[in-house]
Amino acid sequence: MALYLRRAIKLTNTIRTTTIILRSSNTQTRNISHFLLSHNQLTPRSQNLTPFCSFDFLRDSRRGFAKGKKSKDDSGGSTMELAPDIGPSVKASAASQMDAAIVALSRELAKLRTGRASAGMLDHIIVETDGVKMQLNHLAVVSVIDSKTLSVNPYDPNTLKALESAIISSPLGLNPKVDGQRLIAPIPPLTKEHMQAMCKVVAKSSEDVKQSIRRARQKALDTIKKAGSSFPKDEAKRFEKEIDELTKKFVKSADELCKAKEKEITQG
Repeated sequence: MALYLRRAIKLTNTIRTTTIILRSSNTQTRNISHFLLSHNQLTPRSQNLTPFCSFDFLRDSRRGFAKGKKSKDDSGGSTMELAPDIGPSVKASAASQMDAAIVALSRELAKLRTGRASAGMLDHIIVETDGVKMQLNHLAVVSVIDSKTLSVNPYDPNTLKALESAIISSPLGLNPKVDGQRLIAPIPPLTKEHMQAMCKVVAKSSEDVKQSIRRARQKALDTIKKAGSSFPKDEAKRFEKEIDELTKKFVKSADELCKAKEKEITQG
């Protein structure tokens, strides 16, 4: 009988403990529910509009891709990157090469003797003094006295004889005379044969510089072709048109320089 009483008392205690635990659990559940309800009431409606965040993300992604940044494809695996705009740099390089060709042509034409005195016509003459070879314009100042006479004033009077010898030995056909500490170089009139020979030299120089300009054009176009599909076709056509206009501009400059030189030669 005592055994049954002990079992009944133990069972009663167990039931009471379980009831207390369940009541505590229900109280905590009600507290959590009350907290969540209060938080939702305090949260602005704009924070619940989650679909708009996805649109913002897509818009930002498109902007980033337009700036040439890396962008993942739909599979999330490979990436691709837009090539930088090389058009302006290629065009600038082509313009620089074409301009250098025009400068070189101008220097070559200045070396040709005409019937008129020109300060630059002696610049290319090489003078040897004290075993060192230098261009004449590094040793003396050449100035025009009149349309038929040049004056050569050396920086060092000791180089006067070397300057005289170099000018006489040049293919210009000049015969300078010593005048104190300077040289006076009369410009003789050109013969008909000399005029024809000089005009042929001008024509060849014109053709050479035009070839240099066309090579610069072709090099620019080849650079764009090597860019391949990364350079849009519309942009490539526009770029080719700009390069062609640039080429025409420098070719026209070369023609004008050469025509002016031929006129100077033939009219004296």
